[in-house]
Amino acid sequence: MTRNAHKGCTTVIPVDVPSDEEVSAAFSKGDPDALRLLYQRFGALVFSLARRSLGAGPDAEDVTQQVFVSAWRGRDTFDPGRGSLAGWLVVITRSRIADLLRTRQRDDRVMLRLAAGTSTETPAVPSDQVVDRVVLADEMARLPEAQRLVMTLAFYSDLTHEQIAEVLRLPLGTVKSHIRRGLHRLRSRLEADRVTH
Repeated sequence: MTRNAHKGCTTVIPVDVPSDEEVSAAFSKGDPDALRLLYQRFGALVFSLARRSLGAGPDAEDVTQQVFVSAWRGRDTFDPGRGSLAGWLVVITRSRIADLLRTRQRDDRVMLRLAAGTSTETPAVPSDQVVDRVVLADEMARLPEAQRLVMTLAFYSDLTHEQIAEVLRLPLGTVKSHIRRGLHRLRSRLEADRVTH
């Protein structure tokens, strides 16, 4: 920054803030600081679009993160001659929002199929197993949406961790941590329930 003294006043003039064109050029070249600059410049825009479509909460934050990861990985596809960097990010954001909304619909369909497949006949199953199933279903319903969806795909749709990561477009490590935390929570609830009975 430079200071310009004129008639007793001090004016602060920022000289280290890059223009959109400079950010775009650095991003296209893959400069190490370009992703940070990109997020600083357009993070609020992407997050506000995600929040408007998905509501406040972790989904909007996850989509925002996915947008910038996707943008960085696909930076060689960005063509400044076809539009601005902001416009390109908006297209990616809309695509990620649509992906998440489709995932929510799939989750709803899976839950409806599971509910519709519940038999109304008295099952020939020991009562303690029935209680365990009810407790597990109740605890599954209490899990955060993203974690519940991962658990549902893993245990009701028999998808591998890699397949879940691909379907949900999540990092494999995130899928594994969702399953690990979900299993721990379900196990703790079952153990607590057995102690009280």
